[in-house]
Amino acid sequence: MTTDTLTRAAPTRPNTWDADTRTVSAVIATPSPVRRRDARGPFLEILTADTLDLSASQGLPVLDSHRTASVRDQLGRVRSIASEGEAVIAVLEITSAEDAAPVVQRIADGTVTGVSIGYRVAGWTEKQTPAGRVKSPTAWTITEVTLTSNPADPSARLRHKEESPMPDDILETETVSPEAAEQTRRTDIRALVRSANLDAQVADDLIDAGADITRAKAEIFDAVQDRRRAAPIIRSHAPANDDPATITRRQSDALAFRMGAGGDPADDVRPFLNLSLRDMAVDALTRSGVSTRGMSADEVFTRAGEHTTSDFPLTVSNAMGKVALDTYRAAESPLKALCRQRTLPNFKDSTSIRLGEMGRLEELAESGEITHTSRAENGETMRLKTFARGVTVSRKLMIDDDLGLLGDMTAALGEAAAQTEADILVDLLTGNPDLSDGTAVFDASRDNIGTASAPDVDALTEARLAMRTRKGLDGKTIIAAAPRYVLVGADLETEAERVLASIQPSTTGDVNPFGGKLTLLVEPRLPVGTWYVFADPARLAAMQYAYLSSAQGVQIQRTEAWDTLGMKYRAFLDFGAGWLDWRGAHQIPAV
Repeated sequence: MTTDTLTRAAPTRPNTWDADTRTVSAVIATPSPVRRRDARGPFLEILTADTLDLSASQGLPVLDSHRTASVRDQLGRVRSIASEGEAVIAVLEITSAEDAAPVVQRIADGTVTGVSIGYRVAGWTEKQTPAGRVKSPTAWTITEVTLTSNPADPSARLRHKEESPMPDDILETETVSPEAAEQTRRTDIRALVRSANLDAQVADDLIDAGADITRAKAEIFDAVQDRRRAAPIIRSHAPANDDPATITRRQSDALAFRMGAGGDPADDVRPFLNLSLRDMAVDALTRSGVSTRGMSADEVFTRAGEHTTSDFPLTVSNAMGKVALDTYRAAESPLKALCRQRTLPNFKDSTSIRLGEMGRLEELAESGEITHTSRAENGETMRLKTFARGVTVSRKLMIDDDLGLLGDMTAALGEAAAQTEADILVDLLTGNPDLSDGTAVFDASRDNIGTASAPDVDALTEARLAMRTRKGLDGKTIIAAAPRYVLVGADLETEAERVLASIQPSTTGDVNPFGGKLTLLVEPRLPVGTWYVFADPARLAAMQYAYLSSAQGVQIQRTEAWDTLGMKYRAFLDFGAGWLDWRGAHQIPAV
């Protein structure tokens, strides 16, 4: 009969805490796999003792839970580090300072057992296994040892009486049959599964798959982490942030950049730039505790598209929102510069009340009586409306990772939102509606319509005089609505640039009184020939626009798509516009 030789550790070690020397022996690193994450997603990290550089290990700090904020966080120093089989063993010397006495007591009575390390890696080797990607350092150095209640490596701990040496210590040899070896494998796997409080089905699956103990440990550890739905403690000094909201934000920024959003990505976003849509979907499922092993791309996107399962739909919608907002802002109508922006809490009619002028102070009579006055007021009404379009991110687009097409589709939504606002504002301006006093905005009785002319110095002079001498609501007080903007259509852009240009005149007759004083705005949707002069809206706003207080600008939102294979999104805009006061605007009709 063919036999295999197996090894197993048997004896135990005594308690290693020595109160006289204040030292304790600790297993600080083992080849137990630890779940980590890089730009490509999750992997198992295995530290190998044979690649550890021990040249500068003596005297390293012993810390309390990796903290370095205070000198009190240093509990002692490392007296020595050595390799023992595949494990790394250290002798730790604990300080005699009084503030460390509680920690010393916990070490002595066995309450504190967990050990973790900080280290730096010079390079990595990587291989693919049934348990997933596995990475090991080609060379690494330890920078600290820390006592902790929750070590990343479950086998790293202070040595106590009940502990055994590492599995590679050959203490007895026995010859067994293949049947006995198989029975031992099954028994050990079931014991590991029970100790991890996992379902017995996990053990059955591992046994049926022919997993050895090393693979079983890795997959059991993976299952425990998936069940907890939380990342393990990170053992290294490398900056990390496993907060789901942070990861979603970084992936959204990376996705938006690849879709064509402007600006340079932040440093913490760059590791995610090479991830495909499938990579992000897999990562989202893994972080939410769903194993993607064996899933096709179609299955991955189907599961990831369920908003109750992962953050993937939010990642995509956030990225689409950034791209749409960039395009929306770039395409905004210049008419918004002439308006006062507001936010409204609902879709009801909103009335803006404008109070008139106080007039002048009156001389105080000998009796000392102060005369009271009242202020005229008027109110103009506007209301919000909702405008929306939908877009479907198809299965084919996601599987093909066609971010260029997705970016173009999203940018078109932002452009459409900006065009919608522009159309509303142009209609408001050119429609010349009646105000609350029953008279149209531009009317001869208001003296806010100039003589038909193309943009020139004479026309601007007439408009400026009319606006400078304009009276307030009381009909008496001159409010001096100084011109600030000249608004023209595309047909009058060149003439307006000439009249507003700053030039160096050779004679006083060539002086341009408006050079550099007014700002030109061009809105190509305006009718041919007609142009306008506006006051600064900060001084006297003529028009206003508003968004819903909770949704300013274009919004991208996911919708349920039971009838569609893929993910469905909608772009919507809660927007409204209206007039405030005719006194801040002057119209010059076409010739």
